[in-house]
Amino acid sequence: MLFSPRAVAAALDMSGLLRLNGDMKSSAPDSTTTTATAMTTTTMTIGAVADRFGLATHVLRHWETMDLLRPGRDAGGRRRYDADDLTRVALILQAKDAGLALDTIRALAAAAADPTTRRDILRREAAALRSRIAAAQTSLELLEGALGCAHDDLTRCPNYRRMVAQRLGTPSRTVSPGCASEPPH
Repeated sequence: MLFSPRAVAAALDMSGLLRLNGDMKSSAPDSTTTTATAMTTTTMTIGAVADRFGLATHVLRHWETMDLLRPGRDAGGRRRYDADDLTRVALILQAKDAGLALDTIRALAAAAADPTTRRDILRREAAALRSRIAAAQTSLELLEGALGCAHDDLTRCPNYRRMVAQRLGTPSRTVSPGCASEPPH
């Protein structure tokens, strides 16, 4: 797995999911109680899970079609999410926050038992992230250069023209001494 399920479960505070009920019937409209040798586990509906994580229900259904989630079903065929499913949702959200696509998350989940494959996937993703960071840094330098430029019309700025010439692959001139902005590196 990408993240420790135990750490994610602790962060989710699963204590609100367990409830003992003497007659084995739940009074909560969003929970179903099942028994397994004197143990009672409460599950959550798709709406309750969506609310808990700030998601739309169709997102959870989509993740299920992508084989990222496999919630159980009640007798009526409705989805029932247990603590393991909540952990999986949290893992998916953390991976998405890290910039991973759903296909990549699915590949990582499939490679959980194969550390070499998992590391290869993570190395590729890290290289792609470094590339996006470099492109964003270049964009930021361009914007900061434009903000510091003394020319009212940016298209008349020699530094701007030099960058356009570089993009076009034509020879460029040096920085204009009359321009307050420095060329990006």
